[in-house]
Amino acid sequence: MIKKTNLIAIRRQLPKGLLVVAVVIGTAFGLTNVMPAEAKELKLSFFMSPKHPMNKAVFKRFANDLKQVSGGKLTVKLFPGGTLNAAPPQQYSRLLEGVADISFGLPGYTGQLFPVTNTITVPGLAKNSIDGTKRLIRARELIEAEYDAKVLAVWANETKVLITKSKPVHRLEDVNGMTIRVTSAQDVPYIEALGASAVAQPVNVIHQNLTNGTIDAIHIGSSAIGSFKLWEPANYITVNMPPSVSAFFLLMNKDVWHGLSMKEKGWVDQASGPNLWLAGGKGYDAAGKRGLKIAAGKGVKLITLPDTEVKRFQDAMTPAIETYKNTSLRSGLTGGQ
Repeated sequence: MIKKTNLIAIRRQLPKGLLVVAVVIGTAFGLTNVMPAEAKELKLSFFMSPKHPMNKAVFKRFANDLKQVSGGKLTVKLFPGGTLNAAPPQQYSRLLEGVADISFGLPGYTGQLFPVTNTITVPGLAKNSIDGTKRLIRARELIEAEYDAKVLAVWANETKVLITKSKPVHRLEDVNGMTIRVTSAQDVPYIEALGASAVAQPVNVIHQNLTNGTIDAIHIGSSAIGSFKLWEPANYITVNMPPSVSAFFLLMNKDVWHGLSMKEKGWVDQASGPNLWLAGGKGYDAAGKRGLKIAAGKGVKLITLPDTEVKRFQDAMTPAIETYKNTSLRSGLTGGQ
């Protein structure tokens, strides 16, 4: 390779026309600095703000790890805030259409497609986000079969709290007649078993709906308090409802996956898998604690139910849970299995 000082000497010695020829010949024979081949770039879409905790915990982690293991030959560009797809329930369908190469979403928004994944939402099953994520990892083979995509990670969030504006919830009777927002249709039977009405709504509408009274309460992980400013319409948060988590996914378009070389697929597998699944669970665990701290700092009253009252809530949900356990998720597999 010709050093910069030698090139300067050549420029001084050659007429202008011969200099052009020399540069062309030098380039052809690798005598000048060779630019690295252009990296292959994947588009990763998520509908939340770049400040959302999953951006750091999962999306940036995956992007950085993939860049590192591939030596910069396979990279990820992040598209936050719904740049590629602003509708939370449509993340999976738009991924299949190829709008993004990689998408984040909630299987609960299209729960009929992912009954096995959404088993994790059953109240009392998972104690917290990390426990829920470990349960998902153990069921990885069954879960991956549900997706018409390459599964990079599936993880759980922190257990849900009950956020209210007008009425505090101290006991089971307090939710009677309330209209409570839930994450997915799978959650509806459990909340209705408490004597409330349940309505499944995507996260991007719940701040406004609690503010204007369309709903009376929000059943959601406490990390959403910080991510979606839910302390603003809230006056009360019951923090220890029977534990219930939601699942989240990071998927790669199947055609994009099949279009990668074996080496590139190996890099993707190194950057994803169980470690990335757990990173999501740990990220939500920290964000959930931070959400409650934010709410308390903003003057929202945090309510802790006594153990006897938590049991009353859990007992009220038991018939709905038993019904789910006997439900066929697919051939040869029930909710109880």
